[in-house]
Amino acid sequence: MATQNRRASRYTVAAAAAAGFFFGTSALRLLCGRSTAPAYGDPAPVCHHPALDEESRRREARAHQQRMHWELLSKAIDDPALAVVIDNYRVDLSPEKRRQMIYANLWYVNALHLHMSGLLTKRELFGHLRELFQSPYIREYWEITRHHRLALDPASEEAEIGSMAEQLFQELQDGDGDWFVVGVPPPD
Repeated sequence: MATQNRRASRYTVAAAAAAGFFFGTSALRLLCGRSTAPAYGDPAPVCHHPALDEESRRREARAHQQRMHWELLSKAIDDPALAVVIDNYRVDLSPEKRRQMIYANLWYVNALHLHMSGLLTKRELFGHLRELFQSPYIREYWEITRHHRLALDPASEEAEIGSMAEQLFQELQDGDGDWFVVGVPPPD
């Protein structure tokens, strides 16, 4: 009896896997505009669905931009002579303080990119920012870069996130309770 149950469950799993494979390949054929599966020996189909191609290009461009941002700021952190090139904080900073502000920027931008890449929901980003704002360095960075966020296009996603973060920042500054419950997280 136990052997029959194992055999039956193996067939059930195999049938489910086959159905999933069939469904997945059918969906891919629909997206790629193919009505039939390629014959044995034919080259693998290449999907040129415009929406998929555009999304893929945007994701690739965002990843490249994130790498470039990281590399440029890393050079500035490592070399004070390069850091002054991007010093637009409008306050006098020592080389050490400038490096700290650049590093704080990397943390904020990392959280922003995690959200914009779809890896964090707005609610998760809110929690991430709430935690980041516990650092006095991040808070100082946030204060001295306020003019950067005010210069953003108000309709942009970055400005929307900056506004959400600013409201959270103000609530944390005004709050006297437990930091981990301050602010109302946005809906997902």
